[in-house]
Amino acid sequence: MDAPKEHIKRILKARHHDPFEFLGAHRTKEGVAIRTFQPGAKKAWTLRNGETTEMKKIHKAGVFEAVLKGAEEISPYLLRVEDSIGNVRTFHDPYSFPPLLTEFDLHLMGEGTHYSKYEKLGAHLSTINGVEGVNFAVWAPNAKGASVIGDFNGWDGRTHPMRTRGATGIWELFVPGLKEGDLYKFEIKSESGIFIKTDPYGFFSELRPQTASIVWDINKYQWGDGGWMQRRKETNWLDAPLSIYEVHLGSWQRTDGDPGFLNYRELAHRLVEHVKKLGFTHIELLPAMEHPLDASWGYQTLGYFSVTSRFGSPEDFMYFVDYCHQNGISVLMDWVPAHLPKDAHGLAYFDGTFLYEHEHPMKREHMDWGTHIFNYGRNEVASFLLNSALFWLEKYHIDGLRVDAVASVLYLNYSREKGQWIPNIYGGNENLEAIEFLKKFNELCHRHHPGVLTIAEESTAWPMVSRPTYVGGLGFSLKWNMGWMHDMLEYFSKDPVVRKYHHSDLTFGLIYAFHENFVLVLSHDEVVHGKASLLNKMPGDLWQQFANLRCLYGYMYGHPGKKMLFMGAEVGQRGEWDCDSTVEWDLLQYESHEKLMKYLADLNRLYSEEPALHQVDFEPPGFEWLDFSDSDSCVVSFVRRARDPGDFLVFVFNFTPIPRMGYRVGVPVKTSYREIMNSDSELYGGSNIGNAGLVRAEDNPFKQWPCSLGLNLPPLGMLVLKPERG
Repeated sequence: MDAPKEHIKRILKARHHDPFEFLGAHRTKEGVAIRTFQPGAKKAWTLRNGETTEMKKIHKAGVFEAVLKGAEEISPYLLRVEDSIGNVRTFHDPYSFPPLLTEFDLHLMGEGTHYSKYEKLGAHLSTINGVEGVNFAVWAPNAKGASVIGDFNGWDGRTHPMRTRGATGIWELFVPGLKEGDLYKFEIKSESGIFIKTDPYGFFSELRPQTASIVWDINKYQWGDGGWMQRRKETNWLDAPLSIYEVHLGSWQRTDGDPGFLNYRELAHRLVEHVKKLGFTHIELLPAMEHPLDASWGYQTLGYFSVTSRFGSPEDFMYFVDYCHQNGISVLMDWVPAHLPKDAHGLAYFDGTFLYEHEHPMKREHMDWGTHIFNYGRNEVASFLLNSALFWLEKYHIDGLRVDAVASVLYLNYSREKGQWIPNIYGGNENLEAIEFLKKFNELCHRHHPGVLTIAEESTAWPMVSRPTYVGGLGFSLKWNMGWMHDMLEYFSKDPVVRKYHHSDLTFGLIYAFHENFVLVLSHDEVVHGKASLLNKMPGDLWQQFANLRCLYGYMYGHPGKKMLFMGAEVGQRGEWDCDSTVEWDLLQYESHEKLMKYLADLNRLYSEEPALHQVDFEPPGFEWLDFSDSDSCVVSFVRRARDPGDFLVFVFNFTPIPRMGYRVGVPVKTSYREIMNSDSELYGGSNIGNAGLVRAEDNPFKQWPCSLGLNLPPLGMLVLKPERG
């Protein structure tokens, strides 16, 4: 054992790897010695077995010792301390408690296979030897010392130094007397300086701009969604209607005043009512994890286990999810393992080294976003992220995670020029460690939580993103179809006069439509930063803009793939999305906007009710072109089929403002076809050109089809026809 002077020297600087070696109670030749460090204290006493013993100050900074001569056993005791102004407090000594983490826990953490680390690291209310308090644990392997700081100790890192456990790099301490709601951080001492850090595993955080973690019990909410959770295990969403309403909670609706945010509970009731009215099956939240900057929309995540306090407490968010489930709505959430912000209180340079991020600058820096890249090849870092994913599925009952910026994870040269990146061991640009991380993420999510969805925002042609890992895929359930989105918006932004020269934008997506399990998206990224709202992307006068937008939505719902629309799409928002404002709900006072919302609700209803529109989204038998060759007229037609091939719908689109009367469309079956939806209906603000509800197929072969229909095609319109059976 080091000499007392050496221990005291390190404790005064809060750079002791194990302050328990000196502080607390220890057997000596004379009996039991109890030592404590109370910076600036005037006097101290021990209270043991009904006896009070004054302690001797052995260092002027506030190191005290009491030697209980003749004592043979170390029995429970209390400390009483008088500070420099005469205040006296009595408390349990943190250095009288046993180690918190088992050797087995430490072993699993070291090898990266502990998938509930969030139950061990961070801050946890606990009772040890009948004493209530909080267990703290943090991973900082390169630290020379680590302390818990907070309101309870005046944010003084000398007061509650932690001990490290062997070679694991994990520091721990039980602080008796702390309770839910107490603020804390970790003070990390390293060769590079002192770093004040938010808890990486913290469950709750102060409202920005404050940055402390908050001690919180996240296990006290009483869930009411047991039936939902059981049904989720049994549901195959790939064959079911999946229509997603993408939401930024801070700007969907707001209240007057500062900061103007609605609480999660208020949002639950308002959002669920709205989403049910519109017929969406899922809500997808832009990241609801803690983040410092509102303008990042949550994508610069700091609290990978902390729901943002902008909208309430952890229980408030649990209520939000629970209420959605009890009303039949799934909740998806964006999750951001692609990068970490550089904020000083966050993960960056956590223990005075590049711990969570890569050390080499060619691997560390995200060129586009001014952030750092996680080191996926480090077990503890990959485990941190995997634990985060499982945490949201387990503790918050989230139904699926949409993984942001997957392309930036997969490629070492993402957004880098020649000479700015380092190839992998085979000379390629694939991030091999990241690939294994993504595969493990998907395997664990689906193994531990059957029925959840994992969705990739992946913008390249990387193969088999949504194929199982056992056949060589990445293992995602679904993939955003970014190519389809860009092609559609490019096509619809063109004046109808020139659309015939861009006909391939409409049809190209069907070449690869079944290579992945695609979600067709019109996301938040497309209505911000000068890109214009969806309505204002459309050419022509206001009537034509609305007709174009209805046609776009119709093409989306008819096309193979699941669906996602960003908030504001339903009202035909005119301005770009502003994260500091709200959806332009006042537009609903105008008939054209109100009718657009009715149209979208009817589209969702049709989509959910008709098996042909959702049962066979990812296989060729679910789709067949009737005719895609009439580029001059800008007309296409196709069939969507259910598992039962006799259950099908016919879609016909006219992408010009010219009505086409008696237009010939070949069909596979001679029967009557009922017009079950017409985007040009006056109910939706159209001109009401259509086919009087029912059209009989004629013995008039057309193209490769045995019979055909003579249809009146509305301008900038969509027709959906259903064959009469029997």
